[in-house]
Amino acid sequence: PRIWGSSVSTGARISLDPATDPDINFNSIKDYQINPNPYFSLIVRVNSDGGKYPELSLEKLLDREEQRSHRLILTALDGGDPPRSATAQIEIFVKDTNDNPPVFSKDEYRISLSENLPPGSPVLQVTATDADEGVNAEINYHFRSTAQSTRHMFSLDEKTGLIKNNQSLDFEDVERYTMEVEAKDIGGLSTQCKVIIEILDENDNSPEIIITSLSDQILEDSPPGMVIALFKTRDRDFGGNGEVTCDIERDLPFKIYSSSNNYYKLRRCSPIRERKAEILFALHAPKTQAQID
Repeated sequence: PRIWGSSVSTGARISLDPATDPDINFNSIKDYQINPNPYFSLIVRVNSDGGKYPELSLEKLLDREEQRSHRLILTALDGGDPPRSATAQIEIFVKDTNDNPPVFSKDEYRISLSENLPPGSPVLQVTATDADEGVNAEINYHFRSTAQSTRHMFSLDEKTGLIKNNQSLDFEDVERYTMEVEAKDIGGLSTQCKVIIEILDENDNSPEIIITSLSDQILEDSPPGMVIALFKTRDRDFGGNGEVTCDIERDLPFKIYSSSNNYYKLRRCSPIRERKAEILFALHAPKTQAQID
């Protein structure tokens, strides 16, 4: 068996052991041949005493990932008539060199996470493979070109490629995280992938009612339709979770009218009884309520 590295350049040669023949002169070794193949050719050399010996010459670059070994049949011929021959098998093993970079299973990983995910939860595992073998195929993972705030929020296991969240997620603070992960083998060859993490909104914020204008006193003979208060609503959640509706307790001489988007007016709609010097009522929204005295 012979061992050649896949980094050997074309034209490289390796001498082979010559055959022996007890006959002399024309009946001794005259020629050598090998079976046809695209990688190796045979050169027959003559030494100073006239003896012939074979030499292999590399015609095409070896690639262990394409073919791990090559089997050749060497034939020795003498000069007799008819000629006699003998054969020997030659096996050449291709030694791995670090000529392949890691390759991620995806160029871009995209995932959605609930903002209620507990800290320390597994989020995503990126995976890269290397066509080399042994230590040349060992891969480490690192963050690359990633914001420091994202590095604080997420951790990356350099051996497994597993990403976890270090802290609680909050859609209202950050809706999306983008990071670049690098896979590097022991020889320094590397590749990168992009990871995009979308945060899904949960209904975790209570609506707010903000009074922008309020009449301190209401005369009992004030006309119907008089504006008593102006207010607006706000909810930090997104989409349907951020929609707010308002209503008022029944049996009160007031009604709520929508003025514009999230803005409302509180108007008088019926007479105020004299025995009530003060009217107490509440404006309701899902999960909260505001009270006006």
